[in-house]
Amino acid sequence: MGGQVAVFDGHNDTLLKLEIAERLGRVRDFGAGEPSLDIDLPRAREAGFAGGLFAIYTPSRVNALDQPYDRDDPLNFAPVDQRDALDFTLAMFARLRRLARERPGDLAICTDVAAVRAAMAEGRLAMVPHIEGAECIDPGLNALEVLYAAGLRSLGLVWSRPNAFGHGAPMECQPVLEPGEGLTEMGEILVRACEKLGILVDLSHLTEAGFWDVARIATKPLVASHSNAHAISPSARNLTDRQLDAIRESGGLVGLNFHVAFLREDCRLDHDTPITTMLRHLDHLVERLGEGGVALGSDFDGCELPREIGDVTGLPRLVAAMRQSGYGEPLINRICRDNWLDVLARTIG
Repeated sequence: MGGQVAVFDGHNDTLLKLEIAERLGRVRDFGAGEPSLDIDLPRAREAGFAGGLFAIYTPSRVNALDQPYDRDDPLNFAPVDQRDALDFTLAMFARLRRLARERPGDLAICTDVAAVRAAMAEGRLAMVPHIEGAECIDPGLNALEVLYAAGLRSLGLVWSRPNAFGHGAPMECQPVLEPGEGLTEMGEILVRACEKLGILVDLSHLTEAGFWDVARIATKPLVASHSNAHAISPSARNLTDRQLDAIRESGGLVGLNFHVAFLREDCRLDHDTPITTMLRHLDHLVERLGEGGVALGSDFDGCELPREIGDVTGLPRLVAAMRQSGYGEPLINRICRDNWLDVLARTIG
């Protein structure tokens, strides 16, 4: 019953992997197939991955990309200089634009929902530029204006580290969520500027205090592109029921994050986490947010995936599990694609 479902996904870090590989002298061909990536063009087509928000993120150790990544090393969470972040961001924007120019029949940079729908109808991968962590934005917001002109349509205020605009949630288990510090005055100015331009404000990675600061001033739907339910996995990166209720009241959305430590009750990095655990989160999110408020935010190429998912080709297995769990086709289509297109229409146009 049912065939391949087209997926529009809320978050991946594939551009970062491509950027790092080139800086280290390693060839990666997104168009021809690259097994070191979770997403490449051939496997995206195989899996029904039709588009998504493609993240542009500046690592804390931008000058030490050749060093092995250690998630417990505090240097990986250190603040980033604005000029360094802007240089790295521009390089990744240039990479995205080169990819689209080199493969115009396969890839499209999309800055509104009409362009996303057109690209998907033409069989081109719809790529909406997203920045994860606003370190590249200057106090005068000049970079924001220029990046918007370059195609930026979604901005995560923080990654899991502090910046000039706010504070990030730690990557740790917190059964009782600690509110942390909220937005700065500049952060509130940035939120208002994004809404005025038509840039989606992404709440994933924000502290709880920062979440409520955005909720207080936002006029657009509240969106967390790649976060899960704290009631099921008590990671500080996940959302409490009270936060989910606020997102529902705003007409917003949450994209399911596939990272195993944000899925599991024990927050462990265990690749044997079953797809049924993902369904527990989806069930809870649908219950709190309604059928129009739940989507996918995989975090492909930026997280530790369940073995049953593996890479982008695991998406049909997740869809099959939804069907087996009793999700009807209209709800599956909402979660996999339609809810993202709806909320983007109401935030970026």
